[in-house]
Amino acid sequence: MAKVVFWSILLLLPAIVLGECTCDSEDEERNKPEALKYKMVALAAILVSSAIGVCIPVLGKAIPALSPDKNFFFIIKAFAAGVILATGFIHVLPDAFESLTSPCLKEHPWGDFPFSGFVAMVAAMGTLMVDTYATSYYNKKGMKSGVVTQSRDEEGATNVHSHAAHGHAHGSLLVTGDSESELLRYRVISQVLELGIIVHSVIIGIALGASESPKTIRPLVGALTFHQFFEGMGLGGSIAQAKLKSRVIAIMALFFSLTTPIGIVIGIGITNVYDENSPTALIVEGVFNSASAGILIYMALVDFLAADFMHPRMQGNGKLQLGANVSLLLGAGLMALIAKWA
Repeated sequence: MAKVVFWSILLLLPAIVLGECTCDSEDEERNKPEALKYKMVALAAILVSSAIGVCIPVLGKAIPALSPDKNFFFIIKAFAAGVILATGFIHVLPDAFESLTSPCLKEHPWGDFPFSGFVAMVAAMGTLMVDTYATSYYNKKGMKSGVVTQSRDEEGATNVHSHAAHGHAHGSLLVTGDSESELLRYRVISQVLELGIIVHSVIIGIALGASESPKTIRPLVGALTFHQFFEGMGLGGSIAQAKLKSRVIAIMALFFSLTTPIGIVIGIGITNVYDENSPTALIVEGVFNSASAGILIYMALVDFLAADFMHPRMQGNGKLQLGANVSLLLGAGLMALIAKWA
């Protein structure tokens, strides 16, 4: 799914590049050689920070404190949820409104209608539907091979009994993690979340790579480095809970780490012909950013915060609740500061 969106953006690039500008570009201090140096620094810094951010939660096996079975993992996820929520509300959605209400768009079919909010709402509802149907599909697929039931022993471990369609087999497999249905849900969540992150990461990368103003790029280098690091932590936490195969984890982590740098490379390649104020560019960026914001806001509120804050472990531990709430506010606050910085 993520690959489809990525290649869709690439196919739309010619339309973005060739679109005619209907208003004058802002006067900027253009210095192509100096801007290119900052772009190279941004490319390396964002690549490294993205890789480190997404790998930290995944290293739960090597670092016991980061294991999904530990209370500290809830605090990390709360911080990541705050980052993702602030990204959607403070970074991506305002950019979408700015693009789709730009004075460069003298004529557009939606008039005064808040089209950005509409697209975000539709994307959030679409994410809910994908989330629901994908989870339902995998659950039904699992039911065909056997019904999984669980029972807790005195020590709290989970005994899994599989009643196969042909025969009657009782397994004594002890599982310390989540149930099969929860595991399937975590896998759907990780894939949908990566889709939402990738959409706006490519757009961010193209915008940075296409800029020729060192004054514009300088603050973005630090802001996007921290942004991608924290966002990577959120995605990494989701991937860790999904308990995917090592190869799949590596592919998802690599894909996330390379998305923004690839966008920067594309932006550098189209610097001479790209016009960020062309109607086509503004509409494409605005629609994709709106959709991405809707996905990220839904994921943060429903799949991260609601699921974890209502979890029995969280409900029964006052200190964990306090730590998670502080972590949530800290994550959202840091991303808000980064938005001001950028």
